[in-house]
Amino acid sequence: MAFTPKNDKSYTLEEARKKLEYYCAYQDRCHQEVTRKLREMKMIPEAIDQIIVHLIEENFLNETRFAQSFARGKFRIKKWGKQRISNELKKRSISKFNIKIGLKEILEEEYQTVFFNLLDQKKIEYKHLPLLEQKKKIQSYFVYRGWEYELISEGLNSLE
Repeated sequence: MAFTPKNDKSYTLEEARKKLEYYCAYQDRCHQEVTRKLREMKMIPEAIDQIIVHLIEENFLNETRFAQSFARGKFRIKKWGKQRISNELKKRSISKFNIKIGLKEILEEEYQTVFFNLLDQKKIEYKHLPLLEQKKKIQSYFVYRGWEYELISEGLNSLE
C-alpha cells in the first residue's frame, strides 16, 4: 500500500483564504503558524503572500494582538514566567517590540501574587522533604516555567 499524504486536497485561492480567515478568527495566530498552515495546504509562495496580506489588511492576523493574548494566556492558564513567555514568542519570530507589548499585559502586582501563591503550593507539596531537596525541586519548577532568578532566589530565601 502506497503512502498518501494526509492533505492531498488542492485549494483554490478563494477556498484557502476563507479557510485561513476562519483559522485566524477562531484563535489569534502568528505569521509563522499561518504560513505553516498554508504550506500544509500546498499553496504556492505567491498565494501564501497574497493570503497573508489579505489577512493583515482585514485584521485577521495581527502579531501585536497575538503577543498580547499569548502572554495573557500562558501566564494566567499555565502560570509561566515572563522569561518563558518571551522565549516562546521569540521562537515564533515575534519582534522584540511586540514581545514588550505582550508582556505589558501582565500586571506586576498580579505577577508577584501568582508567584508567591505558587511558592506556597510548592512549599506544602514538598514539606516532607529535607530543606535542600525542597529548594532544588522548587527552583527547578520555577526555572522551567521561566520565572526570573531574582524572584526565585527571594522565594527560596523565605524557606529558611
